Amino acid sequence: MRTTPLAVTAVAALGLTLTACGSSDATSETKTGPIAVAATDTACEVAKTAVDAGTNVFAITNKGQKVTEFYVYAAGDRVMAEVENIAPGLSRNLHVELPAGTYETACKPGMIGKGIRGQLTVSGSAAPLTDDAALLAATESYSRYVKSQTGALEEKTTEFVTAVKAGKADEAKALFPIARTYWERIEPVAEIFGDLDPRIDGREEVTEEGLTFGGFHRIEKDLWETKDISKSGPIADQLLTDVKEVVQKANAEKLSPLQLANGAKALLDEVAAGKITGEEDRYSHTDLWDFNANIEGSKAAIASLRPVLEERDPALVKTLDTEFTNVDTTLAKHRSGDAWKLHTDLSQADLKELSDAINALAEPISQVAAVVAKQA
Repeated sequence: MRTTPLAVTAVAALGLTLTACGSSDATSETKTGPIAVAATDTACEVAKTAVDAGTNVFAITNKGQKVTEFYVYAAGDRVMAEVENIAPGLSRNLHVELPAGTYETACKPGMIGKGIRGQLTVSGSAAPLTDDAALLAATESYSRYVKSQTGALEEKTTEFVTAVKAGKADEAKALFPIARTYWERIEPVAEIFGDLDPRIDGREEVTEEGLTFGGFHRIEKDLWETKDISKSGPIADQLLTDVKEVVQKANAEKLSPLQLANGAKALLDEVAAGKITGEEDRYSHTDLWDFNANIEGSKAAIASLRPVLEERDPALVKTLDTEFTNVDTTLAKHRSGDAWKLHTDLSQADLKELSDAINALAEPISQVAAVVAKQA
């Protein structure tokens, strides 16, 4: 999902900035201390351009005027780790496990474009976190979850594409949020693979990055705004091709335990950046389907890590359980039968209540990566 400045403005207007985007998640350091990153609207100053293999912590401070993101990329823009929605004046820590190799760091002021990039060299060797049997079991558990979701994603996207190509607009509209549910649950994994994410899930603003507007949201626009899908067949075909590629790559991906922890937090950032504001599904207003799917995906990642968290920080597990329940209870108020209310049916007070619930969950979620990175 590509966040836009419009979404950031809307978040500010609603007072929805996640409190966990502050420095409260700075709870752990590598043996050499965190790597400072000073992000501005025109620069991305990373204190080190060469680090040792293993777990490293980047401490990103946004000294600019625009909300920013920070990424660590491998070759082909493969995302090793990312942190989104760093508001001006705030800081976030990013834990990432890196084997030896050459990488790029990137700050993205305004959360768009390819970012302000720099080289990062990782040398030496380190035992992977998955040498810990409990962490290995966590990644294996989550990989099984990912495979269950990718199977359903391909099946429901095929049904959606078939309806679009047959000109069955009402059927396609009904299938749109269902197919996207499976995408949204595993989006941190799906985002790893270069331009596949913006091709599948990018909004119209991706044209500013030199990409073609296609995928789910282009068809969403055709269904709800232009109300003409007579020429949407090729777009639908490309969507299914891209989804099948993501499915194949996601099923084969060997994940680090830190990717589970970072992904659980990234899914909350997804909610804050696009779902609560209505920016994500701006034509259909089916944002609450996505909101719920993001929460379910975050919960699944934490569930896989639960045995480790229970052993290392049982108090954190108790807090997470409480706050996940609070979010579920708050969101459940907006059920409509087996579906969800449209975003446009919610009041500002409703959105504020949901934001507060996400804020309360985001803070303990932001602590998970540091717990996972600690030596057992």
